[in-house]
Amino acid sequence: MSASRIMVGVSGGVDSSVAAWRLVQQGEAVAGLFMQNWADDGTGQCRAEDDRRDAVAVCGVLGILFHFRDFSSEYWQGVFEHFLAEYAAGRTPNPDVLCNREVKFKHFLDAARELGAERIATGHYARIDRHGGRWRLLRGADHGKDQSYFLHQLGQEQLAATLFPIGDLHKTDLRRIARDAGLPTHAKKDSTGICFIGERDFRQFLGRYLPARSGQIRDPQGRYIADHPGVFYFTLGQREGLNIGGVRGRPAAPWYVVGKDVAANVLYVDQDRDSPWLQSRRLRSEVAHWVAGSPPARRFDCTAQTRYRQPDEPCTVAVEDDGSVSVRFARDQRAVTPGQSLVLYDGDQCLGGAVIATTDAPMPLGMASLSEEVSIR
Repeated sequence: MSASRIMVGVSGGVDSSVAAWRLVQQGEAVAGLFMQNWADDGTGQCRAEDDRRDAVAVCGVLGILFHFRDFSSEYWQGVFEHFLAEYAAGRTPNPDVLCNREVKFKHFLDAARELGAERIATGHYARIDRHGGRWRLLRGADHGKDQSYFLHQLGQEQLAATLFPIGDLHKTDLRRIARDAGLPTHAKKDSTGICFIGERDFRQFLGRYLPARSGQIRDPQGRYIADHPGVFYFTLGQREGLNIGGVRGRPAAPWYVVGKDVAANVLYVDQDRDSPWLQSRRLRSEVAHWVAGSPPARRFDCTAQTRYRQPDEPCTVAVEDDGSVSVRFARDQRAVTPGQSLVLYDGDQCLGGAVIATTDAPMPLGMASLSEEVSIR
């Protein structure tokens, strides 16, 4: 056995199970730690206890120690409060990015070190290497499962202490390995969404924390279309849940969210999926994070994603004096959403990213224009 100790974040899923198995096969001194990030709210919708039992079973099969830590308080303060504040402001946050930064690669790393581990490992589909004296975050080999988008807030200290044992695998191969190894999670369905929401209705859940008030749905010219149950239940480009029936004088075509005015409690919609009201070519971010500790240059070309699993989009990035970035895309982008993450890439290397603040998408009538704030030198 190696003298080094590695703490694997065992989630009760097949990915972390295979991550732990591979490290054991390599002769590493491994232990598992299950993180509870959401306190039971009495609805039975979050499957944390089932996942915990599966994690215990995996550790038993592998013959490794099992540890448990309750990070629900840290999750509430570091992730969920921000999640609620963003929705209340009319933005669409990405809690998975914050969870990685604030919990999995902060509190989990600290707990692992307290238990004597030198490094941590997780079942993320991503890779790490060292080049030119710096640690690099790379996409997973399975680009369809790559999770570097959610890991872009990691820095040199976290990467130096982290292993991604399944980053070179494709999902189908991983399932086969789990089955052949006799891991009890080999056929377990992948989890989707956010644990604290689970399978429940999103509006019903959010309404427990952000009491909504109904208001008007209007078209971009300000004409009344229908009523909505609350503007922060919707995000740009969304089609589902609008419940707009037949509208006199309008074609029988789907409606899409193209704008939100939280102050006026108005939701704006259009019937064109590629509506000009959803198109933007420039954006401005909040302060950016760089995996290497600094940007590659004050101005550079790269590719970007403004949402998970989006194809790479060529762009030019300018780093502003306040640490934010201004980005100009080579072509129009659909439904770039404030609150979501802009993640920058050089090939397979994740350079870093930032929260999207504003875009130059046209604003429907009655909404304050943000386009003047978006500039690129």
